[in-house]
This record gives sequence, C-alpha cells and structure tokens, in this order.
Amino acid sequence: MNVVPADVAAELEAPFLVTDDQRRRFREQGYLKVPGVFSAATLAWIDGTISRLVETNNPLAGVPMESRDTYGKAFIQVFNLWLKSDGARAVSLSRRLAGIATALLGTAGVRMWHDQALFKEPGGGFTPWHADQQYWPMASALCATAWIPLHAVPLERGPLSFAPGSHLKRIGRDLVISDESERLIREAIAADGITEVIEPYAAGEVSFHLGWTLHRAGPNTTTEARRVHTVIYMDEAMRLAQPKNASQEADHRAWTPSTGVGEVMADPLNPVLHSA
Repeated sequence: MNVVPADVAAELEAPFLVTDDQRRRFREQGYLKVPGVFSAATLAWIDGTISRLVETNNPLAGVPMESRDTYGKAFIQVFNLWLKSDGARAVSLSRRLAGIATALLGTAGVRMWHDQALFKEPGGGFTPWHADQQYWPMASALCATAWIPLHAVPLERGPLSFAPGSHLKRIGRDLVISDESERLIREAIAADGITEVIEPYAAGEVSFHLGWTLHRAGPNTTTEARRVHTVIYMDEAMRLAQPKNASQEADHRAWTPSTGVGEVMADPLNPVLHSA
C-alpha cells in the first residue's frame, strides 16, 4: 500500500488548461514541453513513490555499467508500475496527465498503452536516437508519451532532446534503439536540415511527444540519478495493427494480449484514462 495524500490525489485528478497555441506547436513540432504540471509537493511525493518501486524492481541491480550494452547503459527500465502500488497507480492513471494527452492528440479520449520508469544512473550513457512507435503495433499515429522528470533536469543530467517536425518524415522508422539508430538517424536529420533541440527541464515540467517523433538523451555526467517516469497514451479508439516486426509482436503479447488484429485495444491492461 502507498496511501495517496488528499492534496496530491486532488492535483493528480485536477484538469490542466491546454491552450490553442500549445496544441498547434505540438502538431507542428511533434512534441511539447508543458511547464507547471505538478507542484513541488506533489512532485516530491511522486518521486518517492516511483523511486522506491524502481529500487525494489531494478532488473540491472548488481550488473556493472561496463558489462552492459548501449541500451543497458542508457537507463534502468521498470514497466507496469501502476500494477505494483496504489501510489504509482494514482500517478499513471492521473486524469490531469491523460487530459493533457487527449487535448494534444485531439482525440475523444485516451487509453493507456503502458507506463515505465526510465532512471539514468550516475555515469549512465546516452540514449540513442529513435522513434517509439517502431515498437508499437498501432493502426494510427494518435499516440504520445508523457515524459515526467521527478526533479529538475539540467543538460548534464541527460534530458530528452528532439528533432522538431520529424514525426512528419519517415526517418529511422525501422530502427530499434541501438548504436546504429544513433548514427543513421543523426546523419539523416542533418541531411534533412533538422536541428536537434535540447533544453533543461524545470521541476514540475512534463513533455509530451508523438510516437513517430525522433528523440534521444545525452549521458548523465552527474553523481545523481536522472529519475523519470513515463506514461504512454493512445487514442481510446486505437486498433491493433498487424505487427510488422519482432518488437511489435512482443509488445502485442506484453501490452494488449487479448486484442486481435483489427480490434480496438480494450484489454484490461489498456484502460481508458480520459474520455471527453
């Protein structure tokens, strides 16, 4: 049990105003950083809740950094936190976050695809360029990830960086996260005239990016972990596409196992989190 304080619960459920300008920028850029989503007190509570679960469920505990591959050096990854505690459930099912995702996607509502923590350890390596939707067997591009830092993230701690407008291109869509995706996508966006945007995150700021938006993160050169929680949203009417690769086949089995190809992804693992 992780009892959610009343003030935190109220903030997680409270609506957040998304402006027309923010919607426009999200459509054009493929991502948006939204300041002031969470207060300092709520963010501190979320940090403690998520961090305890990552410590308990760390799949890389005891594995030296030097013995890991590029993916393993990039971050500690823990899935399905919403099923591991009441506190994490309140965060990942937050109507505040889901409402922002719904407004930005312009859908009638959103379902959860899944949640995951991404903690970049002190000395952790870079996260290569990639597009998330390469892994997801979804029939449309109406999906987005909320990237929720649990503290301020200066440049040296490895914030996300983005390739603006890359969701409108077809760059790197067949590349899994790897040293190869880092090299090939970097070369491709440079050739296309796309300039990488990297900025620090203030405490309480949350970014949202579309499934086909190219992004990466630098290494964490500090002595403190970069602690981030993420929730992936999809159109509440999203249908399962025929998986195109082994990664999509694995994600079908993991995240929406009862859904057949062509069906709305209404598996118990994909609850509706916001509906207009």
